Amino acid sequence: MSLTEVLLLLSGVALFLFGMTLMGDGLKMASGSKLEPILFRLSGTTLRGILLGTGVTAVIQSSCATSVMAVGFVNAGMMKVRQAVGIILGAILGTSITGWVICLSYIEGGAGWGALLSTATLTGGVAVIGIILRMFSRKQTSRFIGDILMGFAVLMLGMSTMSDAVSSLGEKPWFTDMLTSMTNPLLGILIGTVFTALLQSASAAVGILQALSVTGAMPFSAALPLLMGVTVGASFPVLLSALGANTEGKRTAMVYLTASTAGVIVSAALFYAADALFHFPFTAAVMDPFSMAAVNSVLRLVMLLVLVPFTKTLEAAVTRMVPDRAPPAGEEEPSLALEERFLAYPALAVEQSRIVMNAMAEKALRAVEEATALLNGFRPEGFAAVESLEAEGDRYEDALGSYLIKITGRELTDEQNRQITVFLHTLTDFERITDHALNIAQSAQELHENNLAFSEDAKRELAVVIEALLEVIRMAVDAFVENDSEAAQRVEPLEEVIDGLCSEVKRRHVERLQQGRCTIRNGFVLNDLVTNFERVSDHCSNIAVALIELQHASFETHDYVNLVRRKDGDFDRVFRDYLSKYTLA
Repeated sequence: MSLTEVLLLLSGVALFLFGMTLMGDGLKMASGSKLEPILFRLSGTTLRGILLGTGVTAVIQSSCATSVMAVGFVNAGMMKVRQAVGIILGAILGTSITGWVICLSYIEGGAGWGALLSTATLTGGVAVIGIILRMFSRKQTSRFIGDILMGFAVLMLGMSTMSDAVSSLGEKPWFTDMLTSMTNPLLGILIGTVFTALLQSASAAVGILQALSVTGAMPFSAALPLLMGVTVGASFPVLLSALGANTEGKRTAMVYLTASTAGVIVSAALFYAADALFHFPFTAAVMDPFSMAAVNSVLRLVMLLVLVPFTKTLEAAVTRMVPDRAPPAGEEEPSLALEERFLAYPALAVEQSRIVMNAMAEKALRAVEEATALLNGFRPEGFAAVESLEAEGDRYEDALGSYLIKITGRELTDEQNRQITVFLHTLTDFERITDHALNIAQSAQELHENNLAFSEDAKRELAVVIEALLEVIRMAVDAFVENDSEAAQRVEPLEEVIDGLCSEVKRRHVERLQQGRCTIRNGFVLNDLVTNFERVSDHCSNIAVALIELQHASFETHDYVNLVRRKDGDFDRVFRDYLSKYTLA
């Protein structure tokens, strides 16, 4: 090949890869970015995982991307290895769809109306429609469809460029001699594996083979081992993605290599043994892009059928290949393993953030429950638990804050932007709740260590406030976890009742102090407790308001609070209900 032809081939590969990426990203965004979360929500059985893995891979046009997502799920503790096995097997099959898409670039039209079916006409028409949607449409979904069409057009252009670059190779003796040497199965599989590993894309490797088949010099006997090698080579990007993953994540990455290697070995053994017995006449048939796509799909389907009965064996094999290890000191718990891999898939990053935010909310609730329980009976282990939860709250805030900021740098849908805004608004509130819980626990510790005790009246009043406080934080956390704006609307009325209760407790304490029925030292502790109760309920109000404003796509918190405090309608009714429920005798 001349230098010009080599450069033309490389530019065709570049255009193909860019077009495939653009089309896949557009498909993901146009689907509402709901495809990726479906993988770990609905992949409960092997069959379901295979179907989902096949479908998602067919849409995003990359078995590597689907498998990397599976690695991320397992690494983050969102999925088990056995669930990932089905997804990866489905991905191995689903990536063959790209070969059929590529075949569209080889459609030839005739004269007259038939010319409208030519590749050049199809590519040009799709590109024009795509750029119009991308540049002039105001609807976000239409712009994503424009990306799909533009990606498809670039992909088609890349395939045409590659085909033009290699079109003369069929007349070169050295090229036909090279293809003849690849009829050796072991050599062909090795070359296909190395080629795909270097290219980092099975779809691109198959596309190049389809372009080479246009020369009319590639027989079936050379194409089959090359396609087998492509299947194995596609596992290398997945292995690279597992660098830095935990043990389970590494095992998941090994599933692709193990499954593709075992599938190729068994398929090759069956085919070549049968060929030795029956001498199949089609092994000398000359391949074209359509037959190449067909062989690729059939090969992967056979591999899938061979491997499906042995999914448990695959799991056991990768478990032995990657043995368990003791986690290093200070390693973060799974709930904080925020996957950097998911940043390329905003839907997954947002979903994982939601899961971790929910865990943080539950820990904030536990911290308040543990802290208030210490007021009725101090326990050193209970105090240590609150300290631990407060430290975890700090870690959650740091990790989530950084991760959420990274997500905002990605292209997000309007709904994802609103969710991220809620998380950013409430993150500090949950962290501050754990801080106030520790303050409450420290007040309980001070009472215990100094043998201080409140009067019976003060104990009874604090019990009422604590009961209301626990209800408001449980209500706020439940509303956040369930994303329930209706439940959130009940938080603000109760928060206002708690503010009134706290003010009344402070007023009554001053009266007892004047009457000599309480001491100043006790008063300091009581004042600290009541202040922290107020702060916790305030943060619960902030959380509820953020949820309510999410429904209106607006975060004018002060406007909302001022509105509801007019005590009209439902707010007034709920407020009075809580006022009668929580009264100081």
